[in-house]
Amino acid sequence: MGMDGGNMSSRINVAIDGPAGAGKSTVARKVAQQLGYVYIDTGAMYRAVAFAANRAGIPASGAARLAELMKTIEIALEPGPDGQLVRLNGEDITTGIRSREVTLQVSEIASHEAVRVKLVEMQRQLAAMKGIVMDGRDIGTTVLPNAEVKVFLIASVQVRALRRFQELSGIEAVPIEQLEKEIAERDRSDESREISPLTRAQDAVVVDSTELSIDQVVAVILDLCRTKTVEAK
Repeated sequence: MGMDGGNMSSRINVAIDGPAGAGKSTVARKVAQQLGYVYIDTGAMYRAVAFAANRAGIPASGAARLAELMKTIEIALEPGPDGQLVRLNGEDITTGIRSREVTLQVSEIASHEAVRVKLVEMQRQLAAMKGIVMDGRDIGTTVLPNAEVKVFLIASVQVRALRRFQELSGIEAVPIEQLEKEIAERDRSDESREISPLTRAQDAVVVDSTELSIDQVVAVILDLCRTKTVEAK
């Protein structure tokens, strides 16, 4: 069960926020594995909404139609052999949500109040059990303001573009300059939206992963968790 997964009373919630491409989901997944906790990929939930909107022919700006869509949407996150499975109304859409179409629309779709309200409610329900690692843009500020450990993971635009480029190589050829531009644009969009913008919680620890490997970032976060778990006892 990892560090102390078996002892319910000492389980904590871990919030990892930060901009697109900082490595949050990879880091969060590994932290959860080490702790024997459940990883909740909130980005995948927003991507599932973007995927559903695409399929229904709803534009990213269509607030009223998106609000209607949210009434009928069921998103399930399940552990799978290669990480998390994402289901939309029972259908496995794990690979579908990683398409470029979804990537380019997800930030705007996530800015709609009806979308955020519904997903934040789902995320809070999932975290009520404790022993959760959740990553996103507003976990420490809005979704789980009482999380015992809060991390704000950053990295330079250049490094984030390079990581995205390496992820995409072999799938879709996108020039690295284009990715840099898109990531900078997504930062602006995420930081300037009215509802739950990307902001660092005052009690969050900033971890700059520009010069660190994934495993080094994971080690830093696990140390923070150990300190908090000891305090919780």
